[in-house]
Amino acid sequence: MQSPSNPPAIDISTILATSKPDLKPYEDLYRHLHKFPGISLQEHRAAETAAKYLRDLDGFDVRTNIGGTGLIGILKNGEGKTVLLRADTDALPVEELTGLPYASKKREVDIEDGIEKPVMHACGHDPNEERGGGAKAMIADGLYDPKKHACPIPDVVLGQHVWPAEAGTIGTRPGIFGSAADSFRVTVYGRGGHASQPHTTIDPVVMAAHIIVRLQTIVSREVNPREGAVVTVGSVQSGTTENIISSEATIKINVRTVTPETRIKVLAAIKRIVKTECEASGAPKEPLWEPTSSFPFTLNDEAVTKTIATAFTKQFGDKYDPEAPVLGASEDFAILATEAPNKNGGKGVPYTYWTFGGTDPEKLRKAKDSGDSIPMNHSPYFAPVIQPTLSTGVDALIVVALSYLA
Repeated sequence: MQSPSNPPAIDISTILATSKPDLKPYEDLYRHLHKFPGISLQEHRAAETAAKYLRDLDGFDVRTNIGGTGLIGILKNGEGKTVLLRADTDALPVEELTGLPYASKKREVDIEDGIEKPVMHACGHDPNEERGGGAKAMIADGLYDPKKHACPIPDVVLGQHVWPAEAGTIGTRPGIFGSAADSFRVTVYGRGGHASQPHTTIDPVVMAAHIIVRLQTIVSREVNPREGAVVTVGSVQSGTTENIISSEATIKINVRTVTPETRIKVLAAIKRIVKTECEASGAPKEPLWEPTSSFPFTLNDEAVTKTIATAFTKQFGDKYDPEAPVLGASEDFAILATEAPNKNGGKGVPYTYWTFGGTDPEKLRKAKDSGDSIPMNHSPYFAPVIQPTLSTGVDALIVVALSYLA
């Protein structure tokens, strides 16, 4: 999205009041996309639908199949500033339990592992954002290469995501806003045998159990309480039946940190614990480490965030939080900015990311009164109320884009 070199002065609130499109068709579109989701790397329906809608609008140059299912719509309007607005499209391998009339009942085979899984938009709607590979794939496929997909070099990259806060609210903060995330698949090796002869084996299940328990002490005993971190073991797999001691066990670990120093410390501690527990168990060989995904920190640019704060305060008033809490969640959004060529001949342009609420205010009030929790992103019950959520997201994108292009 590019602007004239010397744009006329405009009033953004006037544009919103007079030129904002009717959102009813987009509410129907939301229901359609929610009902027919696509898992990471397989978001073909969403990509095709987005491309069609962009082509139906005047002035957009649409380019598809970027790094797989990625696409861009380029709106040129002169030689001024260029703004890149990011949206993500992939769903999650979660069975939806919301009970919505447009709930997903879809199942599909995941090309990553060949397993059929339920699919749900349980987070939001960059292809492969949930697995951290969408932005990287688009960059590697020549997103900014003038001889390939030729996305104009942005002056700023901006993005947003729905969050389980009150619908109609919006928030961000300068500096660290999203955690880094690192995921690993760790295989530990034992010596298999018959369950009646455990003394002849080295049990990888027991080995994995010791590792899992010990990992829980990293955050509680090695990380400064003021520097949040999370270590999660989300999957443990070993063996095929109850009377056979298997020869290996696989542990899937996810780590979230909000400072580079803590990230280094936690990752080192995990490797130390796994290695030491394997040695203590007499493992016949070293554990196998396989990184499965990695998300960078989301580090909002101070100047860009200040500009956005001014625009959001004017548009949303007290519904805008300029010091929103740092997210424990992670994103690959920043890669579109940090890997973008800049005008100095290097890499990296400024960016800012924000969240907007999607929880029905009445449901949120009832949950607070009763002490219950509300469904978070990735929950099978996560169901953003369509309005005012959709309107808030649209307004936010219009406001920030015009703040830079005007």
